[in-house]
Amino acid sequence: MFVRAALLAFVATVTPATAVADGSVCVSPHVPMAERQVVSCLDELTTAGTVASGHTVAADWAGLTHAGLPQLVGVPGIQIDGYFPDTSTTNANHGWQHDAQFVLRLPDRWNGGLVVSGSPGNRRQYANDRAISDFVLSKGYAFAATDKGNTGLTFYRDGRRPGDAVAEWHRRVTQLTIAAKAVVAQRYGRLPARTIAAGISNGGYLVRWQLENNPWLFDGGVDWEGTLWRADGPNLFTFLPTALRNYPAYAAGDQAAHDRILAAGYPPGSEFLWPYHNQVYWDLTQRIYREEFDPTFDGALEAGIPYCASGTPNCDADYDYASRPPEVKRAVSRIALTGRIGKPLITLQGTLDTLLPISQSGDVYAAMVQNKRLHRYHRIENGTHADGLVDVYPDRLVPMAPEFQKAVIELEHWLG
Repeated sequence: MFVRAALLAFVATVTPATAVADGSVCVSPHVPMAERQVVSCLDELTTAGTVASGHTVAADWAGLTHAGLPQLVGVPGIQIDGYFPDTSTTNANHGWQHDAQFVLRLPDRWNGGLVVSGSPGNRRQYANDRAISDFVLSKGYAFAATDKGNTGLTFYRDGRRPGDAVAEWHRRVTQLTIAAKAVVAQRYGRLPARTIAAGISNGGYLVRWQLENNPWLFDGGVDWEGTLWRADGPNLFTFLPTALRNYPAYAAGDQAAHDRILAAGYPPGSEFLWPYHNQVYWDLTQRIYREEFDPTFDGALEAGIPYCASGTPNCDADYDYASRPPEVKRAVSRIALTGRIGKPLITLQGTLDTLLPISQSGDVYAAMVQNKRLHRYHRIENGTHADGLVDVYPDRLVPMAPEFQKAVIELEHWLG
């Protein structure tokens, strides 16, 4: 109640409307706490217009959606780009060289709701534009997204102690949610009637974390293949090294190596995806996240040795999370999930997810959730982690984006 009252008091002090040339009204809301903001009134807020107008960055969302995802159109409104105060500089969007960048979109035809999202992976604030923003805008929601406060392959340099960079993600989603509610109230004259958290991968992890720790800010959430962090495992470090260590022998025809990868949790039938994940995801993910939580493992090196062979000194293929010093688990425990969600949550994960194996991720989190009445879990047969791979294997994979859209509608009905 205090936050709601404070937001309404802030809105009462702002008179944002200014006339534009055609006689309509373009509102210029103020984003609380923002250090910089740029307001644009656009004929099209979806990527059908923002690519050409320069109000998105296609590289931020490359590979996350499949070519068959329908392009939605017909959403005029206001876009606000900006950033909150921050000391790190990994995000180069707009030439700002400043982190904690955000985007807010306010459609002219509003349905009374707000969707807030953190970026997947270590991508920037526009990463959800095709997969999430386009769809929810077409339904009338206001949309807000953050880069989470640090981006790129050296995100782990942010902060002073292990785990700080990931811990900042929590604060940035919370900060943006509070600010976005105030902006919505300025634009439409009232606070959102419904606020939904939604995200992919690391963004899905943040949906879970927010509903566990800040349920008062949200009415529900959709978690699309969220990353699972648990101090005692499973987590990335309990299965990725096994894949890295055994893949070369598997590729050479070693059946025992194949069986060890499956035993680590990788789904049977996903073998056709292993070469791509070995080349693109497994090694990089292990090294940069291990550097975030356990920087002493490789001594003076930073994020280890790319594609090192097992037996090489300081090689992440030989990383053994269980034997690492207690402070490593303490760093993970700072950002770990508990399953104690306080608002309705829908979790989606593909059965052929080969970055975050479903047996080590979605299945485990579903078992962790303590109040089962607040959780619905959908295992999507033949879905994988990145929908871009559907274009490569259209006869073997199904896209996750349509399932996400169904989940948003399901959550709406659930919330009533």
